[in-house]
Amino acid sequence: MKNAFNSGAIIGVLSGLWIFIMHMIGVSTKPSHEFNPIELTSGFIPLLGLYFGVRNYREKDLAGQISFLEALMESFKILIVGGVIAVFFAILYIDYVAAGTITDFSGQIFGALLLGLLFSLLVSLLLMNKHKNL
Repeated sequence: MKNAFNSGAIIGVLSGLWIFIMHMIGVSTKPSHEFNPIELTSGFIPLLGLYFGVRNYREKDLAGQISFLEALMESFKILIVGGVIAVFFAILYIDYVAAGTITDFSGQIFGALLLGLLFSLLVSLLLMNKHKNL
């Protein structure tokens, strides 16, 4: 669980800081129909955090052998920790900077959840190397 907490904390803090950085460079974080390509860079934070977190778990805790299910469970743990921290930053942003409500950002939160689940599957498939016999 220590690995999941560390990796999740890194994802959460970097995602939270990214919200404020986007605001400071003038990119609107409010939902709109205008697409800004720099918004895609925020997806690299959970992808890289999950990849290095699960890889570290495989190498340090499991002696280099991990199954798909073990990798998926570790990914979910990392995402839960990271998500809680990122939502905390998002609430601070909404309350003190953007002056909106959480419902204004519910679509973005759902999108982040969906992206995290897809990244979990991708990372688990990339890093698994132990197959369980049925």
